[in-house]
Amino acid sequence: MQKPGFRNPRKENYVCRMSPTHQAVNRPPDVIRPRKLTNPILDSPSHQDLHRELLLAHKTGLLPGEKPELQRVLEQRRLEQHREQEQALQPPSDLEQELRKRQQKLQEYEREERKRREDQENIPEFVRVKESLRHIQATGQ
Repeated sequence: MQKPGFRNPRKENYVCRMSPTHQAVNRPPDVIRPRKLTNPILDSPSHQDLHRELLLAHKTGLLPGEKPELQRVLEQRRLEQHREQEQALQPPSDLEQELRKRQQKLQEYEREERKRREDQENIPEFVRVKESLRHIQATGQ
């Protein structure tokens, strides 16, 4: 439904044409009218087929750059999960096993260090000062 006073632009024809009298004034009748040259690449059947295929792919959303962001993210996650599953099925190599052992040793050392620091902080200050004084006296003799 249209509002009164508004025209539908689809129904109108916007082609500009010269009046026949204007055309006759500009050109004498014996002059051959030049035609625009066609582009051989655009007219080739292979180019037309490719263009048709690209238009179809664009309409169906098959172009890689035209996929919605959500769809790209979901595909990326699926690929990552698939890779992780394949890696989980394969037995770890000797290098990976050694690296894991070293990592476990480092984590254990860090836990012990943290525990030692916490124990030091929980000791009252006067005890820490007294221990440091004993240490100084023992070295001074």
